Amino acid sequence: MSIKISAIIPSFNRVEWLEHAIESVINQNLAPFELIVVDDGSNDGTEKLVKKFKNIKYIYQEQKGPSSARNTGAKAASGTHLAFLDSDDRWDKNKLKKQSDFLIENTHLECVYTNEIWIRNGKRINLHKHHYKVGGWIYLDCLLLCRISPSSILISKELFFELGAFDESLIIAEDYDLWLRLSASREIGYCDENLMIKYGGHEDQLSKRWGMDLNRVYSLEKMLKSETLKHEYVLPTIDNLISRLEVLIKGYQKRNKMKEVIHFIKKLEFWKSKKIF
Repeated sequence: MSIKISAIIPSFNRVEWLEHAIESVINQNLAPFELIVVDDGSNDGTEKLVKKFKNIKYIYQEQKGPSSARNTGAKAASGTHLAFLDSDDRWDKNKLKKQSDFLIENTHLECVYTNEIWIRNGKRINLHKHHYKVGGWIYLDCLLLCRISPSSILISKELFFELGAFDESLIIAEDYDLWLRLSASREIGYCDENLMIKYGGHEDQLSKRWGMDLNRVYSLEKMLKSETLKHEYVLPTIDNLISRLEVLIKGYQKRNKMKEVIHFIKKLEFWKSKKIF
C-alpha cells in the first residue's frame, strides 16, 4: 500500500501561530509528500511568513471560512491521503509516521485519527470522561459531540471527496458534520497516542462563537434526510436531534426570540412524530 501524504494548513490572520504549525510539519519523522498552506484572506503578513520556508505550496483566496480553505487545499493536493492541521495546533513529530504505519498494517481502513493534548490559555488541561475517543464503527459516539479533531485525522483523498468534503455553508461545527458522514459509512482507525497538541482559549477561536447547536441540528437533519443512513442509526439520530432542538428552543425563549421559538417548535413536533413507526 502506497501512502503519499498531503499536509494542509488553512489559516486566517494567525501569523503568530502559523510558524509553529508549519515547523511541526517540517519536523515530522515521516516527511509529507507536500505541504500546502491555504491563506483564507489574511492581511497580517501570512504570505511573507510562508515564503520564508522552502517547498511550501502557498494558495491565497478571498476569505470564505475554514471549510472552504480546507477544501481548496484538498483540491490542490497531489497525495493519496490528506492530513489537515489547523494553524493554531501542532503535530507531534511521530504523527504522520504512526498513522501511515497504522494504515499500512490495516489495509481495510481508509482513515485514522489520534488522541491529543489540550492546552488552554497556556496550561495543559485534563479531558473529561465524555471526551473519550475510540475506533471502529463510531457513528453513535460521534452523535454526542465532535469526537475527531480535524488536526488529528489522516484520510484518503478519494474518500474525502466521496463524502462530499467539508460543508462550506458551515463556519463552525463543520467537522462534526463531516465526521457524521464519515462514521455512518466507514470503520475508522484510531491511534491511542497523543500525537497532536490542540490549543484553545485565544480570542479568535471559531469554536467560541455561538451557533454550535444550530449547526449541529442542520447536520443531524441532513443525515436523517440522507437515503444512505443505516436503519439502526435513525432512532438514535432523531433522539439526539430532539435533545438539541429542546436546548435551542430554551435559548431562544430566554432571548425572547419568538419567531425562532415557533420555527424550532415546529421542527421538534415533526421529528417527535417520526419516532412513531
